[in-house]
Amino acid sequence: MKLNLPNKLTVLRVILVIPFLGALYLMRTEFFGSDTPKISAAIALFIFALASFTDFLDGYIARKYKLITTFGKFMDPLADKILTVSALIYFCTIWPFYSFGLPVILIIIREFTVSGLRLVTADKGVVVPANIWGKLKTAFTMIAIITVLVFMITGMNNLMIYIALGLVWVSAILTLISGFVYIKAYAAFLTE
Repeated sequence: MKLNLPNKLTVLRVILVIPFLGALYLMRTEFFGSDTPKISAAIALFIFALASFTDFLDGYIARKYKLITTFGKFMDPLADKILTVSALIYFCTIWPFYSFGLPVILIIIREFTVSGLRLVTADKGVVVPANIWGKLKTAFTMIAIITVLVFMITGMNNLMIYIALGLVWVSAILTLISGFVYIKAYAAFLTE
């Protein structure tokens, strides 16, 4: 299958997860010296910002040039999920972000549910595109992750930890709202 430019950008976003997670992993190692966590966080921030920009760019190009495809409708939100959930899960493994656990679990439950619904309905030839709640959820989650990475670079304090936790909780609430909207949209197809 030949991919158009927006779809190639979507695939690139998935590929960027690998160096992004590599940079996050280096933050945990003390082998390279005391500045490693900040340098690694800066690299992770750059990669994540680049990946987030491809999310905006692929959607813009697809809409402007009418290059919207079934692959794009399915893979674009999946690429977003892979990128954001990878970051959130990783944050849960490092101090002081252990408290991210509950909102991240809620986010993951929603993502699995909506992805499962997409698979079931795709088998019937139905692809429900992203709506405003899904886009808002993705944008806010990316902002929360970027904020956490910036805090890691500048140095954490208690206020920053609470701000980061608050942003992740807002992201979780938006994620749950968008999940209910998707379930409502898919309900008609599931009852057939």
